[in-house]
Amino acid sequence: MSSLAEKVQCELIQAIENDDLILPTLPEVAQTVREAAANPEIRTSELCRVIGSDVALSARIIKVVNSPLLRASKEINDLHAAINRLGVNYTSNLATGLAMEQMFRATTDVVNRKMREVWQKSTEIAGISHALCRRHSSRLMPDQATLAGLLYQIGVLPILTYAEENRALLADEISLNHVIDKIHPILGEKLLRAWEFIDAIALVPVQYQDFERDSITQDYTDIVQVAILQSYRGTSHPYASMPWAEVPAFRKLGIDPISQFRQDDESLIDTLEARQLLR
Repeated sequence: MSSLAEKVQCELIQAIENDDLILPTLPEVAQTVREAAANPEIRTSELCRVIGSDVALSARIIKVVNSPLLRASKEINDLHAAINRLGVNYTSNLATGLAMEQMFRATTDVVNRKMREVWQKSTEIAGISHALCRRHSSRLMPDQATLAGLLYQIGVLPILTYAEENRALLADEISLNHVIDKIHPILGEKLLRAWEFIDAIALVPVQYQDFERDSITQDYTDIVQVAILQSYRGTSHPYASMPWAEVPAFRKLGIDPISQFRQDDESLIDTLEARQLLR
């Protein structure tokens, strides 16, 4: 590890421990939607009013409802009907995920490019996670799985924000990547807990790299782990050469890692559709 990477890593860890690190906040519309949906007596009309304040978000939710992924029996053209079709929780999680994209933007070209890379990978993992959850879990929710996939790298955001203000780190890509690899899981959990996500999602950033973990029941970390491994299938990435048959997540989801991911598998179609909806 370079002296710069070591210095930055120490500074960030110290800032985390002292609660001195300024963490990004959820987009306002996402926060408002989540607060509204937390009310067990919320009416569809009230949630419709909250989401309807963002025209672009409303249009994307209607697009999702009408997608082949959700297979609506008839076309839905208004937000109220879309929320009725999805339900309050699904709508809230979907709106949160769609609103997240606006957080992955920066003022410098280098950081903006890096943020777009992270967002692109996150949408890929979210899409695969959604498809895996629909096909291989009766107890986990596809909307939550999608969120888990979108947020597993969320801890990269404050690091890139820090890098924008510390040009020496920005100019040293090797050191920057090292700091991201070492620190983003800790920051990810801290962010998600600050945003009051459930434990099952908040823990994904600090658990997803442990491919030997074997919890009692299947969880969203299992989904994200399998999604990540699938995303690197056929590449030169180290994950592609891992002994997948020894990864407990596959067994817990009832997936045969050898035969599961054929190119003609319908799950591939679901994955591509889910990815497109988030972009």
